[in-house]
Amino acid sequence: MSSRPRPPAAVNPLPASVTGLAAVIFGVECLFSLADRGLIGGGGGGLGLRLGALEHFAFYGQALDWMLVNHRFPPDQLARFVTYPLLHLGFTHAVMACVFILAIGKMVGEAFGNVAVLAIFFGASVGGALAYGLLLNETFPLIGAFPGVYGLIGSFTFMKWVRQKAVGESQMRAFQLIALLLGVQLIFGVIFGSRNDWVADIGGFACGFGLSFLFVPGGWTRLREKLRKR
Repeated sequence: MSSRPRPPAAVNPLPASVTGLAAVIFGVECLFSLADRGLIGGGGGGLGLRLGALEHFAFYGQALDWMLVNHRFPPDQLARFVTYPLLHLGFTHAVMACVFILAIGKMVGEAFGNVAVLAIFFGASVGGALAYGLLLNETFPLIGAFPGVYGLIGSFTFMKWVRQKAVGESQMRAFQLIALLLGVQLIFGVIFGSRNDWVADIGGFACGFGLSFLFVPGGWTRLREKLRKR
């Protein structure tokens, strides 16, 4: 009995790492949103769930300063570098992060694979936190997935940068997306006021772009050859 070939799927499935990352962020936010409404956690305890999580898992620049001054790096403080991207200020904040992860992460995952998505996202989150802690003197904690999201945008920009080189076009065109996003962020900041999270976002973008060299076959070899020629 012959089997008929299946028609190709109309939409390519999302890489598992992208789906899993978005699901974790959305799930954590749903838990906080339910607690904020007093539906779980027993009233007062539920209302404090988000604040308690921010206290224990958000990234604080002062904690980084303390570690560097005292040359001590407690595991619970180091863990904040990779836990803060899972926390958000509210439902809209988390949903926007998930939308970007699903959209940009899909392209990065299809090009580089599942491991690359997680490595770039969390590597960029670490880089963004370092930029936030070292360059600023903020007392407000760093919260949210956007430094990691900007890392994925950095990886996507790297892909376009390589493609522009291959077809002989200006590689500066690859940076149009990040320029647009930073421009929109600046406008919203002027109109509505904003914190200095953009420093972490730029740090995340730079890390995502740089980390992409690790996931291109022969990427380090080509980079070394290019540097030698210079």
